[in-house]
Amino acid sequence: MKRLLNTGFALCLLLAAVVAQAGSLDAISTGDASAGVKEALAKGADYAVASLGKDNGFLGNSKVKIPLPGYLQKVEKGMRMLGMGKQADELVNTMNHAAENAVAEAKPILTDSIKKMSVQDAKGILTGGEDSVTQYFKRTSTEQLSKKFTPIVKAETKKLQLAEQYNNYAGKAASAGLIDQKDADIDSYVTQKAMDGLFLMIAEEEKKLRANPLGAGSDLLKKVFGAL
Repeated sequence: MKRLLNTGFALCLLLAAVVAQAGSLDAISTGDASAGVKEALAKGADYAVASLGKDNGFLGNSKVKIPLPGYLQKVEKGMRMLGMGKQADELVNTMNHAAENAVAEAKPILTDSIKKMSVQDAKGILTGGEDSVTQYFKRTSTEQLSKKFTPIVKAETKKLQLAEQYNNYAGKAASAGLIDQKDADIDSYVTQKAMDGLFLMIAEEEKKLRANPLGAGSDLLKKVFGAL
């Protein structure tokens, strides 16, 4: 009986919290909600591009640093054992600097995604969970980012003949089932990793905002995300 009472009390508290949250959100105008979400999107985009789109933005960040994919990491070790460590470093450095140069050009695309956000999108972001800002960007900008990043990455990897060697070797490794086919081309691999890193940093900023809206530095963000 006591357990049932405790369970019932807990359910009442949960229901009260849900009702309170709904009431808080209802008290915010549609205009404020949309403006708050747009500001949150811009904040995440600014943070990610500023963090990664600079020299050593990828290379100096262990969370997003781009390694050789899968099986080819073993090749890297072999290259170092054969005294080819410089070449291995050049390839890794080139991949990461290519990603940095690509991400530096991401802002206009992310800004365009923000401008196109609908009221329905804003509602979904507010109530869609802790990574809904990140998911919105993924859904609305991945294709455009890929098109933008690919030629920038190619321009960097083209500078090293190792890139061509990588593609030849990786293509054979993919045919043998040793690595994913999507990793068999260095430009595609780096482009995808650049986008992964960008979205990861956006997600980090979103988590900070949702965990501590009062520290967001904006009255509008405090008002909108503090109601969640």
